[in-house]
Amino acid sequence: MKIEGITDVFFDLDHTLWDFDKNSALAFKKILKLNNIDVDINNFLHHYVSINLKYWKLYREEKIEKKALRFGRLNDAFSAIGYQVKEAVIYKLADDYIRYLTTFNHLFENTFEILDYLNLNYNLHIITNGFDEIQYKKLTLSNIDKYFKTVTNSEMVGVKKPNPKIFNFALESAKSNSSQSVMIGDNYEADILGAKNIGMEVVFFDIHNEIVNGNIKRIDNLIQLKKFL
Repeated sequence: MKIEGITDVFFDLDHTLWDFDKNSALAFKKILKLNNIDVDINNFLHHYVSINLKYWKLYREEKIEKKALRFGRLNDAFSAIGYQVKEAVIYKLADDYIRYLTTFNHLFENTFEILDYLNLNYNLHIITNGFDEIQYKKLTLSNIDKYFKTVTNSEMVGVKKPNPKIFNFALESAKSNSSQSVMIGDNYEADILGAKNIGMEVVFFDIHNEIVNGNIKRIDNLIQLKKFL
């Protein structure tokens, strides 16, 4: 069933449009080779992915700073696989990761198709918790920046999703209001509950088939947004 009265569509970026896991894996393959780190990449990523999510949750909850996130997730991943790396090397890897991450720009299936479709009738926007210095590169280098009228980043607001301040800032920037807006994202806590709590409509990009409130609109492929918009 179509959602009525919507004028503005807000997307999360990482894990929703921009395929973070695929691009991140490719970046790690490159930087580990460049720095002569001889580990099984699949084993490393197996541990890193869950560790990274844990650190991002702490970062989102304002419990750690960006520097601690960048260092800690790598340090813990190497510890998990029993591979010793000097602190200075971890800091270099953290910098290299940010440097090379945006050289890979795979998008989720049907990203261009759904953005072309939505762009005909809605104003499109981004709300992201990602680091300011690389989020714009992701948008431009993946050739989707042209679709979005505004991009709201947590670093420009000073808080992260699900804090209502970032959603209200994005709505003000878009010259819209919550009753006319819908948020689409993959993180149930940050994107869906955060937006819902200020009165926005929400669509959960549920690529991992999570168990959540049955009343939440869900998709597992972006093209399915046509059911609602």
